[in-house]
Amino acid sequence: MSDAPDREGPGSPRLEEVSEGIFAYLQPDGTWWINNTGFLVGARGVTSVDSCSTERRTRAYLESIRSVTDRPVRTLVNTHHHGDHTFGNYLFSGATVVGHERTREDALAWGEPFDEPFWTKVDWGGVEIEPPFLTYTDAVTLWVDDLRCEVRHVGTPAHTTNDSIVWLPDRRVLFCGDLLFNGGTPFLMQGSVAGAIRVLEEVVAPLGAETIVPGHGPVGGPELISRGLGYARFVQATAAEAKPAGLSPLEAAREADLGPYAELTDPERLVGNLHRAYAELDGHAPGAPIDLVAALNDMIAFNGGRPLTCRA
Repeated sequence: MSDAPDREGPGSPRLEEVSEGIFAYLQPDGTWWINNTGFLVGARGVTSVDSCSTERRTRAYLESIRSVTDRPVRTLVNTHHHGDHTFGNYLFSGATVVGHERTREDALAWGEPFDEPFWTKVDWGGVEIEPPFLTYTDAVTLWVDDLRCEVRHVGTPAHTTNDSIVWLPDRRVLFCGDLLFNGGTPFLMQGSVAGAIRVLEEVVAPLGAETIVPGHGPVGGPELISRGLGYARFVQATAAEAKPAGLSPLEAAREADLGPYAELTDPERLVGNLHRAYAELDGHAPGAPIDLVAALNDMIAFNGGRPLTCRA
């Protein structure tokens, strides 16, 4: 699979062994509700990082795990509450579902999947909400045989209010959830633009990861961090110029020169990101509630009045 996003529609998911016994499960084209997962194979069982958005996609992921090993998935870690990473949890029968306390809270608050009027129609299947039932506040360490897996809350809102990373220090491999996208527009509407910058600078970059599995898009390396930082700073700069000029987030997005970010998928996310950046300019704390329905409606307006395209 090339590093360029597939604009013709989703291709076939594929496995990539990023280190011995550690696999990334990549779902192109990485747009709305089409995420990456991953898993680690131990002598007695498997640890999965996230599930998928629909029943069909999660069952395909489980089949992919079974193509590698017949050992059961004993542990499932959720990097955050969004449904593309959690709706499939219920299909991991017998697994301990692990996540931050706020991940459990926000998964329950979100509830059942929905699409219209915000997204195009999705065949979700028979999704049952199964939030993490083993929760932590700061961090927890998992062991896959003698391999240390550090699961850490990042300390401040970024992509959401409850982002966690899964760091494998002995292998220099990082599963970062949606703190990073590769080929897609980052989405900070439910988190914090300033917080994302802080997390990438102070939490993610110092790890020295050599291999990074983003929440969406191809596996990468440290260059993903600099790209993510560049985009977040672009959002801040756009907001800082447009808001005093009296432009709404939608108007600011329409007038913005995307430059190197024009090639990213789901460009309407800029509008939601600007809603968040405007709130921060008004002094709202990272992750503070904003009018998400208004922001989503502005994203639809930016998209020509059409629901956002979801191919999940």
